[in-house]
Amino acid sequence: MVAAAPLRVVFFGTPDFAVPTLEALLHSQHHVVAVVTQPDRPRGRGQKTVDGPVKALAVKAGVPVLQPLRLRDSAFVDGFMQLGPDLGVVAAYGKILPEDLIEAPRLGMINVHASLLPKYRGAAPVHRAVIAGESQTGVTIMRVVKALDAGPMMAMATRSIDADETSDVVERDLARIGAPLLVSVVDRLAAGTADEIPQNDALATYAPRLTKDDGVVDWIWPALRIHNLIRGLHPWPHAFSFLSGSRVILRRSFPIVERVAAHPGTVTEAHGDRLVVASGDAALRLLEIQPEGKRPLTAREFLAGHRVAAGARFAAQP
Repeated sequence: MVAAAPLRVVFFGTPDFAVPTLEALLHSQHHVVAVVTQPDRPRGRGQKTVDGPVKALAVKAGVPVLQPLRLRDSAFVDGFMQLGPDLGVVAAYGKILPEDLIEAPRLGMINVHASLLPKYRGAAPVHRAVIAGESQTGVTIMRVVKALDAGPMMAMATRSIDADETSDVVERDLARIGAPLLVSVVDRLAAGTADEIPQNDALATYAPRLTKDDGVVDWIWPALRIHNLIRGLHPWPHAFSFLSGSRVILRRSFPIVERVAAHPGTVTEAHGDRLVVASGDAALRLLEIQPEGKRPLTAREFLAGHRVAAGARFAAQP
């Protein structure tokens, strides 16, 4: 049997999630002829402009880097075509790709998507799955088409979500799982043996981009819903509430199933390491919180430095 010829691959990706996939491609038989990543932006507290994770890896590996402001820019499109790509691979690039660019490589483009499609199409599939309290998620390798995350599926791997896991932990693991899965699909495309299964659009759900407004907690919600929001929005944009008019970020929690006789948002315990707040159906124990502009604190540290007593109220507004 004759081995399939290596493919010329152009990789599209920007954040940490995309790094394992690029690493796997660089160690595969295929040739990454260029990396397309978003323009450099200020990062961190000092707002210094530094290379993004994917760009840093590409530079280290000696792979040419393209950072177009607009994907329809003629100079970028001409340069892309001159690369003679067989395949485009996308992993959290962060922008919608124009249809003519999708169709430019000989074998089209494929994407590493962090959900079990057709569920959670869109920009924030991991976070939305955790917020929804899903017990399982996964990675899907799919063909890129004009419609958002709607292309045929080529491979899938599942992963359970533990009841206390945060989005960053789940996403980091899905990136690791998706990398070899992607390379296996690229190998099959090179050999002409890849299968493509259409998605059932009737089962599709959507995972829109996160905003800071997604983090506001309504204490009338069930305790488990609030707990899932807290872990789903970690590490950004975070769930938050207001206590004595000041905004506090809710970083870690534990739902209490016993019903408490208190108005939702009322502090029912505030001593030692126990900071318990009534919810719509039971209560939530806050394990780690962060006052606006301050460092994260355990419940014990927070109570030692703030006058909070039973009867105080958390609220959705100042």
